Amino acid sequence: MNVSRRIVFALAIAAVAATAAFGQDEKPASPFGIAFSGYIKTDIFYDTRQTVNIREGHFLLYPKDPLLDPNGNDINAKAGFNILSIQTRLIGKITGPDALGAKTSAYLETEFFGTSDADLNAFRLRHAYLKLNWKKSELLIGQYWHPMFIGENYPDVVSFNTGAPFQPFNRSPQVRFIRTFGKVSLIATALSQRDFVSNGPQGPSSVYLRNAALPEFNLKLQYAARNDAEKTETLAGAGVDALKLVPRLATASGYRTDESVTSLAGMAYFKRKGQKWTFKAEGIYGSNLHHLTMIGGYAVRDVLQIPESDVWTYAPTNTLSLWTEAMTTGERWQTGVFAGYSKNLGARRAIVNPGFERAANIDQLYRISPRLIYNVGKIRFAGETELTGASYGTPDGFGKVRGAKFVTNLRLLFAAYYFF
Repeated sequence: MNVSRRIVFALAIAAVAATAAFGQDEKPASPFGIAFSGYIKTDIFYDTRQTVNIREGHFLLYPKDPLLDPNGNDINAKAGFNILSIQTRLIGKITGPDALGAKTSAYLETEFFGTSDADLNAFRLRHAYLKLNWKKSELLIGQYWHPMFIGENYPDVVSFNTGAPFQPFNRSPQVRFIRTFGKVSLIATALSQRDFVSNGPQGPSSVYLRNAALPEFNLKLQYAARNDAEKTETLAGAGVDALKLVPRLATASGYRTDESVTSLAGMAYFKRKGQKWTFKAEGIYGSNLHHLTMIGGYAVRDVLQIPESDVWTYAPTNTLSLWTEAMTTGERWQTGVFAGYSKNLGARRAIVNPGFERAANIDQLYRISPRLIYNVGKIRFAGETELTGASYGTPDGFGKVRGAKFVTNLRLLFAAYYFF
């Protein structure tokens, strides 16, 4: 779809939304249909250093490693600046008649973030799913947050990175079933990959999971309780995730191969919300977390000659990540601070470097980001200072980074919203 068609498509959707809103003023609202909402958002940001990022700096991950010129000057020690409105979002909430003894609904969410830097400003799909709700269970089918991104417990930072790479960040096509037992829920999910994919010999792609012929599996147990009279809420949970990939179907010399790599990840999280404040915390330990926009991945472990066939076997690298957040919840003024830490723990067996990893030469990451938000009517102004440090070094034979030294980036971010 060319640029002009995208513009026409966006205007058509906006016209439908306006027509729907006008119609609701003219006659009583129907119990079934679609209700549009969303926001306009502009981000203005300044970085003290070149960064590893997505979409022209909008989605910040961490500062780039030192790059020395012949005189020993660090080329990446250069500031940057940008203004972008690509996070502007349109949401459609759809309701319909009951089916199969369940309440039915659907959800559609898009934005102008594109799917690559070359596709910036283009429409892209964020969420698109249907839900069936029974008295004690729920079935979701479609594209939604990965189950390791906890929709009820994620960082409320101003930055679009939403705490990544300390916090899992991924949306995937999936089938999710939730069964509730009072205040406890059991959540089982089977997933494929689309926009957030694993790395491999062909670069980042969903082909490695597709060739495994098995979905990614996730199982969580969650406790949720709220007291409406006291305006308090408690959330706690833990989960495990399993992923199998087949990186190659043929070797470089043309022999068939189906060697795979299987990885596991675990997480635990907690949130306590009071009348005027909220506290959140989460810990993740796992291997091959590349598709979750976190550091790590996998690497070649052995090259088998059977004979001269160049068959690879693999070993995932392990990552520990922790984050916490404290914030106030006032209607007009809100403050908060996010803190995150991540550690590259390497592989359990010797590997051949470099592998198919994100930030294989980073030993540790940290981030501290305080913020201040002002709300007035439908408008929000938000400021955030985001200090991110990355220690770069040289990976050893097990993927652990030696001789690492920190470099830091300070991002000054201002965002303006209009909600509708």
